[in-house]
Amino acid sequence: MAELPVVLLPVGVDDDALDACLAALDAATPAGTRVWLADDGQAGPRGLAIIERWLGATRLQAHYTRRDRPAGEVAHLDEMLAACGDADVVVLAPDAVPAPGWAAQLAACFARDASIASATPWCNAGEAAAWPRIGEIEPMPADLPRLARACAAMPPVHPELPAAVAHAVMLRGSARRKAGGLDTASYRSWYAALIDLSLRLSGLGWRNVLCETAFVARGGEGGPADGDMDALAARWPAWHARLATFLMEDPLRALRERLSRLEAEAAGPQRQHELFPPDPPGGPGAGEDGT
Repeated sequence: MAELPVVLLPVGVDDDALDACLAALDAATPAGTRVWLADDGQAGPRGLAIIERWLGATRLQAHYTRRDRPAGEVAHLDEMLAACGDADVVVLAPDAVPAPGWAAQLAACFARDASIASATPWCNAGEAAAWPRIGEIEPMPADLPRLARACAAMPPVHPELPAAVAHAVMLRGSARRKAGGLDTASYRSWYAALIDLSLRLSGLGWRNVLCETAFVARGGEGGPADGDMDALAARWPAWHARLATFLMEDPLRALRERLSRLEAEAAGPQRQHELFPPDPPGGPGAGEDGT
């Protein structure tokens, strides 16, 4: 089994989303996984109470830090990434809801191909990595464990994405350091800084891929801060056309449809089990003594 990454969770201001994220993270991630909750001075009293309660109960190896003065989203994340050195990490959005097995599947994706610098799981609000329809925001899946089983049954092809997507992304530490980390001077949002980092990684010969064997849900899409898209267009003039072409041509359609079929098949045995309880020992019609 591949070594699990460090999970970096920048704390946000939405207390309910944070509570749901932490609950799902604890339930869907192997015990002992390293998790860093980093608070850029965002959490209020209720958020702090949620974090304190979760830290006292979690099975994960979790740590919490808080800045007295906010550094800003990109600068704060860059500090977190720099502190992790060459370690592979997953940056998880504070309103994300990971499905079971997500971290192990991302780690396995990295282990299969040393040229992968970023791996993004499917998401109901994941733009280029969106399921069941590309570029659309869908409601959170009703049965994440069932969807996780369907994802795990997908063949691990790991196709190229235009860039990593911010709901959840695994980053290879060595590649990130060679690319120079995040551009804290040009961008104010993680959304835009991640696209910029992805394009620099691609320029250095690394791959930004879809991890089709993992799923992380989210209540809505992330987005750029004011001025970020202009900064991206100035540095990467072909970016918008490249993304538009990807969304129109939808090269992941076959994979998306296959996941939909697997998800439907995964529902079948469970429904049958609910309708028809298992037979007693000894087969149909057997008595209490199995005869």
